[in-house]
Amino acid sequence: MSKSGQALKNVRFMKNDLRIELLGTSFSIAAEENPVYLESILNNYRLALESTQNSTGLRDPLKIAILTGFLLCDEIQRIFTREAAEQEAEARETEQITLSLIARIDEVLSYEP
Repeated sequence: MSKSGQALKNVRFMKNDLRIELLGTSFSIAAEENPVYLESILNNYRLALESTQNSTGLRDPLKIAILTGFLLCDEIQRIFTREAAEQEAEARETEQITLSLIARIDEVLSYEP
């Protein structure tokens, strides 16, 4: 994350109202987040709803919302799984490098001319 992105993340915002109008339902929420971030999340969810609706042909708003939530959770789980695998691979590589360095140091320390 860039420094400016991190700075924005650390800034405390006043409660901001976000009007949500999706699937024939409207309501407002209040959150202590950057309003631009909230709109971005809402727009991403709106796109996900449209994608679910277009790919499944569903018209029932509740089913669309539930299936979209399920698909988004699946996507999050896949990202977490992929990141965990990448971290595990990095840890194995670090271990191999460390063991190799230790072996070299031992070799140099035990060398007798």
